[in-house]
Amino acid sequence: MSPKNTRNRDKLSINDEFREISPADFFYRNRDLAGFSNPTRSLYSAIRELLENSLDACELYKILPNIHLRLSLEGDAEDIKESYTYRIRIMDNGSGIPSEHIPSSFGQILFGSKYRLRQVRGTFGLGGKMAILYGQITTNTPATIISSVGDGKSYEFSIRIDILKNKPEVLKKKVHKNKKEWHGTIVEFLLDGNYVRAMPRVLEYLRQTALVNPYAEITFIDPSGRLYKFESATSIMPEPPKETLPHPYGCDVELFRRIISVSECTNMFTFMSTHFHRVGKKTAQRFLTYAKIDKKLNPQKLNSSEIVHIVQMMKSYSDFLPPDASCLSPLGKDLLGKGIMKELKPEFIYVEQRSPSAYSGFPFIVEVGIAYGGDIPVSSGITLYRFANKIPLLYDEASDIARKVINESINWRYYKIAPNLPIAIISHICSTKVPYKTVGKEFIADRPEIEREIKAAIKTVARHMRIFLSRKNRIEHERKRIDLFGRYLPQIAKFSTELAGKKKIPDIQPLLRSIRRYGQKED
Repeated sequence: MSPKNTRNRDKLSINDEFREISPADFFYRNRDLAGFSNPTRSLYSAIRELLENSLDACELYKILPNIHLRLSLEGDAEDIKESYTYRIRIMDNGSGIPSEHIPSSFGQILFGSKYRLRQVRGTFGLGGKMAILYGQITTNTPATIISSVGDGKSYEFSIRIDILKNKPEVLKKKVHKNKKEWHGTIVEFLLDGNYVRAMPRVLEYLRQTALVNPYAEITFIDPSGRLYKFESATSIMPEPPKETLPHPYGCDVELFRRIISVSECTNMFTFMSTHFHRVGKKTAQRFLTYAKIDKKLNPQKLNSSEIVHIVQMMKSYSDFLPPDASCLSPLGKDLLGKGIMKELKPEFIYVEQRSPSAYSGFPFIVEVGIAYGGDIPVSSGITLYRFANKIPLLYDEASDIARKVINESINWRYYKIAPNLPIAIISHICSTKVPYKTVGKEFIADRPEIEREIKAAIKTVARHMRIFLSRKNRIEHERKRIDLFGRYLPQIAKFSTELAGKKKIPDIQPLLRSIRRYGQKED
């Protein structure tokens, strides 16, 4: 390289501008990552994220969800356009938000109550605020938030997001009397979207949400005024998840340092037995002996190399108890079965719930159902309904681990299941950390532990489907056999009577009844 080129390169490097951008600015520039890539997908994503927040606000406090969602068209829609401006409004009966947290809860990216180790639908504290951010950058209008915790007052805020600072701008604040002590949250804002194209996905999402949340009452009014009501099938709700401690197998160096920074423990023995999931005094003592760490050592005095050593020992120690499922809230066989019956109305159903398992120290439970007939469509393959933490996953099905198991790991011929039968597999995974491959939360990564559990559950429900189909085939065979006898026996009896030169035709009904009884015994 010539001296001149070197001088130019150095000059360019010196003049480069280095700066920081806020989380709001990052997602403003990269909104595709969160599922806001085009008007159709963005409208679907906004409805989805708002509905999930409302369901969480109810379920975490064991409130039967009653959610009202309305989408209305703003302005004239006579011309065919790529997108229109819609007003979206959602109201829930959840716990409500304390007034001091309302602006940041809706106007600050990566702020919220979901950064705790327990099962929730939201993972990043991002979705609802991304919907408001998308509405702001496409319509240049603020969002209106009304919320109350049921204390006699409700608070109304008009909010914009300061994208450069990642802070809420409160344009207006009102305090209303709340004589009926209503509790919940109302969110309303404008956004650009294309409902005509998004409608099939939106309605399917609502239907599947009703399937996996059979205790929820969801009402949706679309832009043309059509009312869609998804009524609850039960008043029984799963137990809400409890917050848990990090498991040693899921702990890395950074997390270990953070625990030290907030710990008040003065020795490693109490530190290990206080801050980690399912680590009691005996387990803590055995681990410290295994790692050759003095139990009286003050964790605040650990240097970097000692922290790395302890974390490595934690991952290699095989006697830690696996995580328990108290931080999870699975549906259970009964609730999932009621949801499937309510929305798919199948002729046959069987649900399997696997025992709790773990990957990388994170507990998870797999629930799988299989259904036949009813409203299940007939297709060239098996219909798959995918759920994670009670969220329907509608996009990128081909990349999901459940579809991979169905297509590659199961010999369906063994279970007498043909491609053209109206059969559906319902797969639900709940975990404190679902391994999504993208921020948009549409498909689950192929973790070996999760793949193993899904495969085992599908094989179990498929065995019951094989029994049902075998019985159904036998019944059909006997029905055809009895129909055949019923059609030809009278003719045979008549012909035999004439051939024998007798006048009275024998009564064939006892013979037909005995054939039917024999067929029922076989079944």
